[in-house]
Amino acid sequence: MNAEAKAAVDGALTTRTAELSANLAGLLARIDAACRAAGRAPDSVRLLPVTKFFPAADVAILHRLGRREFGESREQEAAAKVAALREEDLSGIRWHMIGRLQRNKARAVARWAHTVHSVDSERLATALDAGARAASEAGERTEPLRVLLQVSLDDDPTRGGVAAADLPALAERIANAPGLRLSGLMAIPPLGAESDAAFARLATLHTLLLADHPEATELSAGMSGDLECAIEHGSTVVRVGTALMGMRPITSG
Repeated sequence: MNAEAKAAVDGALTTRTAELSANLAGLLARIDAACRAAGRAPDSVRLLPVTKFFPAADVAILHRLGRREFGESREQEAAAKVAALREEDLSGIRWHMIGRLQRNKARAVARWAHTVHSVDSERLATALDAGARAASEAGERTEPLRVLLQVSLDDDPTRGGVAAADLPALAERIANAPGLRLSGLMAIPPLGAESDAAFARLATLHTLLLADHPEATELSAGMSGDLECAIEHGSTVVRVGTALMGMRPITSG
């Protein structure tokens, strides 16, 4: 790389770092304000940057800015980033699978994911359990795979998520899986739904889950446009893409 090309690359890196730093500061201020408005401690809610569709270089920048957890939704894209960034030896990095997951991808995801947010069937749970145990035996994991149950808030199976009535059985299945650790709930409000009502229902379902599984304290809810409402109703982790990363640089394909 000649000097001119290197200067251009360095300039682009500086510009992107400044952009992400400013976005991150604004987003953390939003989360802080939402926590205070809800009477909650600011450190009771974590930010999960959603880096799907963005390059591994952006993850590296965010890591330098203090972020350690990152959300991805496509196994192939995520695995490529994991491999690329492994060479940079980024300390403490934890990857979250937040998108809908097919059973045939479960074994691959179990090799790199710290947490899967989108488990909505016993068949998927069984596949992830087998994948996590195989990864442990191969020395690729040192602890169980954390699992969040994705619950449907409108009971429409085509949108993903387990029906509320089926939640107890699925929770019990995961709690008894040696390769998994039941950690909480995740949900996405239905299109056109009123956020306050959707997140209130999610909070009620979480309370019911905690009665039987007190270890399942995580509540993954809220994105760029509705994180304040989610925090008001008890979210412990907000999954944010656009407000932090900007508009997607590529299509979802």
